[in-house]
Amino acid sequence: MYQNFLEYQTYKGDMPARQSGVLISHGCGDAVAYALYNSQARGEIFVKPGEKLYEGMIIGVSNKGADLVVNALRGKKLTNMRASGSDDAIALIPPRQMTLEFALEFIEDDESVEITPKHIRLRKLHLTEIDRKRVSRSVQYNSREKG
Repeated sequence: MYQNFLEYQTYKGDMPARQSGVLISHGCGDAVAYALYNSQARGEIFVKPGEKLYEGMIIGVSNKGADLVVNALRGKKLTNMRASGSDDAIALIPPRQMTLEFALEFIEDDESVEITPKHIRLRKLHLTEIDRKRVSRSVQYNSREKG
């Protein structure tokens, strides 16, 4: 890496935070097109079908302000009943290509960037939903004691 220092500047306030939440993977496995299609209604997706996922991995941006845990591993229910016209082709919006600059700009304090030779991934610092809830409760409890 190369860096070049230009100058010190006065403090200009806190950096603006992201207004939207993220879509977090519910479990480990391969992403399924059917589940990603259903998750598209909840926000923009970062992963493509067949990509390896794990619990706590950020797979997209939520339309709402809060983080949302989604199951991108669930396949379509298979039955013997055939309905005419109900099996439409799944049209996925192409996922956003993750760059290092976008990832570093995107993350919040409770998230991190994973860089491997083949992938750039975003993840929560606390992978399981139970750990994330436990940490958020302790932060709320500590802020009430100080305030």
